[in-house]
Amino acid sequence: MPWGVKRAAREALAARRTAEVGAAMRPPSRTLLDSWCSARPIGGMGARIRIGTQGWNYDAWVGPFYPAATRATDYLAVYARAFDTVEVDSTFYAVPAVKTVRGWAARTPPGFTFALKLPQEITHERRLKGCDDLAAAFFDVARELGAKLGPVLMQLGPDFRPAELPGLAAFLPRVPRDIRLAVEFRHRGWINEGVLALLRAHGAALALTDGRWIPRKSMLALADQPTAAFAYLRWMGADRAIVDYSRVQKDRTHELETWSAKLVALAQKVTEVHGYVNNHFAGHSPASARQLQRLLGQTPVEPEQLGEQMLLL
Repeated sequence: MPWGVKRAAREALAARRTAEVGAAMRPPSRTLLDSWCSARPIGGMGARIRIGTQGWNYDAWVGPFYPAATRATDYLAVYARAFDTVEVDSTFYAVPAVKTVRGWAARTPPGFTFALKLPQEITHERRLKGCDDLAAAFFDVARELGAKLGPVLMQLGPDFRPAELPGLAAFLPRVPRDIRLAVEFRHRGWINEGVLALLRAHGAALALTDGRWIPRKSMLALADQPTAAFAYLRWMGADRAIVDYSRVQKDRTHELETWSAKLVALAQKVTEVHGYVNNHFAGHSPASARQLQRLLGQTPVEPEQLGEQMLLL
């Protein structure tokens, strides 16, 4: 397809995305409004805080989270009754098919959002260079989610070092304006005022990560100076030895209490907060996400409520 035709098609998709987002901003129904209010921080002030997990497709969650006998094909629809956002890991490995993305959207209610990870071919293999066509193809597919498209996470590996700053500086201006980008660094050398200023100049959020790569103390401090109109957080955990995802095995109450206080303050500075818990954080991410919701003054949907909903179908 000629470049001019490609560009026109992409612009048309971007226009449709903008229109869908505008439609999503119209006054919601009473039911949706009640749900959105429950996602506000304590006191009802500040940005909407969306809490979810990294992924939904875990057989180990059947019983402790998903009702018994829930089929794998129904995981996403049931998940969306408990949380209003999810981070998709599968897009890190390949650009998904349009049919797949449309299927995700069809199985979730209005107001739900998907945060998609940028493919590793862009970040890890091509190192952000010579990837314009692949990135454009990914963004085009992502737009199929319409108003359900949340931020796109650009995860850079620990071997992506500050010497590769020119690649990052060249890539950021090429990200379409209708795409909200969050950048995760796994090398602490990236955390400096110059890089923060670069992200801020392009409206990209610094992904705040509670994990092994950058000290929690540094991440908590960075929450005080967001680089974009939205915030993106990931609770990864340091214990990769956890292989049983059916139960909480680490008490992370202190960490979550500390983060919840930061989130309330952060919500006063941005328009929306997206946060995702990994199974390795404590062992069973749905439970950790619900604990964080409670700390934020939100009302979580408990597993037994999901079972009651299944009985009503």
